[in-house]
Amino acid sequence: MGGKYRITGDKYPRMRRPRRRSKLVLAATASVVALGVAGWGTLQLIDVFTGSDKTASAADRKAQCPSAKPAAPAAALPKPAKIKVNVYNATPRGGLAKAAADELKKRGFTIGKVGNATATYDKKVAGTGILLGAPTAVNGTFPVLGTQLPGAATKTDARKSADVDLIIGTKFKAFSTPQAASTALTALLKPTPAPSSSC
Repeated sequence: MGGKYRITGDKYPRMRRPRRRSKLVLAATASVVALGVAGWGTLQLIDVFTGSDKTASAADRKAQCPSAKPAAPAAALPKPAKIKVNVYNATPRGGLAKAAADELKKRGFTIGKVGNATATYDKKVAGTGILLGAPTAVNGTFPVLGTQLPGAATKTDARKSADVDLIIGTKFKAFSTPQAASTALTALLKPTPAPSSSC
């Protein structure tokens, strides 16, 4: 042959079309993706019909966890009518003990002695007042009477009786409003919430 088809040297023209490598790579990638999806779907079906480990472990934990305990009932607090209050005035203002005693009586408390504070406390109570009683009053009488005079200090002595002394201090202006005192008393009577479970 001659012209442009003339063969020169030791190289010959390739008569076969070159392979398309990009098509092979694409086909291989598609196959891998298809296999992966099929495997994932198979695992999902197995989990649905047999139950996954996560579901089982959660169910086991729930079965082992004890049921939540009910709220603890509130401590039995005495009603105002069962509380005998002695009212003493430790301030220079006259007639304060009687006025305070009359107000507490209106609110349902039983009134005992009324008068001036002893020398131990006279003009020595800087706050609104002191609640003084037997050690047993700390978790019973003091909280109930304290709803009438928030911020009053509490102190115990060696008495054996159930009565409580209210010693009025120099910062005393008035008792809580009946509504506020009732709300505070209701809060005391609410059951104590049970601790949350860690299960």
